[in-house]
Amino acid sequence: MTTKLKILVAPLNWGLGHATRCIPIIEALENHGFEPVIASDGVALALLKKEFPKLTAIELPSYQIEYAKNGAFFKLKMIMQIPNMIKAVKRENRLVQQLVDEYSINGIISDNRLGVYSKKIPSVFITHQLNVLTGSTTWFTSKIHRLFIKKYNECWVPDTKTTPNLSGKLGHIEHEAALKIKYIGPLSRLHKKVLPKKYDLMVILSGPEPQRTLLEEKLMQQLPYFKGSVLFVKGVVEPEPKTEVKGNITFYNFMNTAGLEQAFNESEMVLCRSGYTTIMDLAQLGKKAYFIPTPGQYEQEYLAQKLKKLGLVPYSKQNAFSIDDLEKADLYKGLKNIGGGVAWKDLFCLFKRK
Repeated sequence: MTTKLKILVAPLNWGLGHATRCIPIIEALENHGFEPVIASDGVALALLKKEFPKLTAIELPSYQIEYAKNGAFFKLKMIMQIPNMIKAVKRENRLVQQLVDEYSINGIISDNRLGVYSKKIPSVFITHQLNVLTGSTTWFTSKIHRLFIKKYNECWVPDTKTTPNLSGKLGHIEHEAALKIKYIGPLSRLHKKVLPKKYDLMVILSGPEPQRTLLEEKLMQQLPYFKGSVLFVKGVVEPEPKTEVKGNITFYNFMNTAGLEQAFNESEMVLCRSGYTTIMDLAQLGKKAYFIPTPGQYEQEYLAQKLKKLGLVPYSKQNAFSIDDLEKADLYKGLKNIGGGVAWKDLFCLFKRK
């Protein structure tokens, strides 16, 4: 019997986006005869343990990033934490070297965890941010990010290389050869199905605290005035799923992939953050949407502006949002699937090289 090659899959714990887009990667690894080993922290690890209860799951140390309540101070607070983040990355890398030996790891796939790599084995970095947008300091943050990416054997960008694409200037740069970039196509754990409409609006929250809670509180005040049925997925991963119905709104604390896939397909429109993983899911399903970018996150603000300019999805800032704004979505085309399927067999050849 051939021993399966073990691949460490480690998403960043920043909301749920990095973890959810690793789900199709983990499934593909299993389908191609590898043994995935999951590593992360916080809600990202909790989610993947629920999705893959039989796989080995390892808790990595948290980056312990604190996020500003006021979006205007988001960048300042992040820059002040850079020294602590670098220390956390170095600490993470020391632990990864131990894990490679302890668990006999044969390859690594890191989704934006900068310290999860090893010179001993093939290591892949996944990101849609070759340019890290931070306003006037974009040149600096992008340069630092690329220095880390160079430590990996390959960089997989979940987007198409040519237009049309989803990430725009985030995922496309000149002189890409130095980073050994491979455009693998958009990733989504969801599949389009033709199902009867059950909800007029699906609200799905994600992203780091405290902004997730602040948006939840704002929407709780406004959604009772929405004329139609609402499904509200809070994005809070807890030991057990919880459901509650209040008036026209059905609440879930979280949903697994199967439940989420059905809910998306049963919903007319989606109200959500403009996170890249969410955008990939919406494109896969061909959904109409309305975006509220996380305050202070340049990446989400850029993506929302890009898609609005293309006439695909409208958006508004969090403090300016009104429930009546949702009527604007009818004037936009909605997102469409631009992926042609991921060539997993070719990508995974990296881990089989001697």
